[in-house]
Amino acid sequence: MSPRKPGRPAGGAKGADRRALLLETALTLFARQGIADTPLTLIAREAGVTPAMLHYYFNTREQLLDVLIEERFLPIRASFRNLFQHPDADPVTTLTQLAEQFIDISFKHAWFAPLWVREIISDSGMLKKRMEEHYGDSQRKASLQCLVRWQEEGKLNADINPELIFISLFGLTFLPVASARVLSQAQGNQPDASQLAKHVVALLLNGLRPQ
Repeated sequence: MSPRKPGRPAGGAKGADRRALLLETALTLFARQGIADTPLTLIAREAGVTPAMLHYYFNTREQLLDVLIEERFLPIRASFRNLFQHPDADPVTTLTQLAEQFIDISFKHAWFAPLWVREIISDSGMLKKRMEEHYGDSQRKASLQCLVRWQEEGKLNADINPELIFISLFGLTFLPVASARVLSQAQGNQPDASQLAKHVVALLLNGLRPQ
């Protein structure tokens, strides 16, 4: 009988449910206070299990992080890549759909936007470093090459800096969601997913010029 792989559940449905709870709890805490400042003992306490139980599934924080990357982040990142690989892709449609996906994912998973802002946009984020160490940045480079090609073909505004496009989209989509609680306290009700998507698409397509 082969040994159990790290992070894999044992004990049937109950074990799978407990493992999923630990993953979601870790994501929530990582988004709230950062990976570096979240010990495994805190994850166990928040999930209502003993530290020994958590270590049964994940021996180290790095192992837990690798499982989160493989099972939570890579499938999401793959969906972004598919937009650029479509044979009929054009910049307006692709970037609009990418912004809409960012917003949809951020509202679907409450941890996604704050975790991305804290751990991916930041140079010191552990998640960013871990992903680059294990999976490189080939997807980012391929997307940039696509943007440059569109500019050379006259399909994308030549004044746009391809290196800044994704950072700009992060700012338009993730930041409003990540800071929603603070903004709602200061300014009242904040836009829902469809309202935010409409706002972002209007900025992307028309900028600040009146229609």
